[in-house]
Amino acid sequence: MPTTPPPLGLMLDVDGPIASPETRTIAIPEITADLVSLAAAGIPIAFITGRSEHFITNEVVAPLVAGGLPKGVRMFGVCEKGAVWFTIDDQGRGDVSVDTTVGLPAPVVAALKELVERDFSDAMFFDETKLAMVSVEQRTDVASAFYAQRQSEFEAAAFEVMAERGVGVRHGERESADSTGAVPFRIDTTIISTDIESVRLDKNHAAERALNFFAESGPLPRVWRSVGDSRGDYLMADHLHEAGFDAAHVDVRPSDGVLERPYPIIEIDDVIHDEAGARFLAYWVDKLGIR
Repeated sequence: MPTTPPPLGLMLDVDGPIASPETRTIAIPEITADLVSLAAAGIPIAFITGRSEHFITNEVVAPLVAGGLPKGVRMFGVCEKGAVWFTIDDQGRGDVSVDTTVGLPAPVVAALKELVERDFSDAMFFDETKLAMVSVEQRTDVASAFYAQRQSEFEAAAFEVMAERGVGVRHGERESADSTGAVPFRIDTTIISTDIESVRLDKNHAAERALNFFAESGPLPRVWRSVGDSRGDYLMADHLHEAGFDAAHVDVRPSDGVLERPYPIIEIDDVIHDEAGARFLAYWVDKLGIR
């Protein structure tokens, strides 16, 4: 166990800053190499994502292990915005933990899957790998403009499916409470997917889970950087700042609108998504002298 705090900690969204939104893989090899270098230098790295354990294991962890991830790294995965979590080391993914209290009722999951396969399979597919939330994702052979139109139609239909079954749900300004008056679920839109999830799940809760894990394995760094491509990703830095750390957030898709925050917001020149993520990681590898 380390006795002195490392100079940096990282909390990284995956889709966008690490994995290409187009290929859904780590398409820039330097990202893998620099993550391995940073982890080898003792930097705590958490992947904070809405993605499933299956996706992170295959598209992130496997390349890191193949790239030479050493023993003793401080690396952690928090998937489905806090519902699923596991350790990561030189052998790959550790045991998976799941918060079973935040899942949708099984009959509603089945109805949403049927809705996708019956009416919307021309633009999207149902993610079978999720363990707590429901996610529907853009097909890679479908144009983004067409998907966006169908996504809007799907989300309206999904809202009706849930409301008709008495499940409390919120989507934008629309809200339908359950029989107790509660609204425990929301429909959340991203550029390549729709997540239907518990309102108890979000990136700030996932960040808290990651910090608690890292605190068990040694002293925590004072300086933390979170990286993401959506407005919800700011919640990682929100939690870090509120917990008293020197936090800043790297927005790799600022065209969606940079939020006002009491900590620095970093933009990466004229590049976005994984190109910006690659440049950010390279900056810290050079700054720390570990290339």
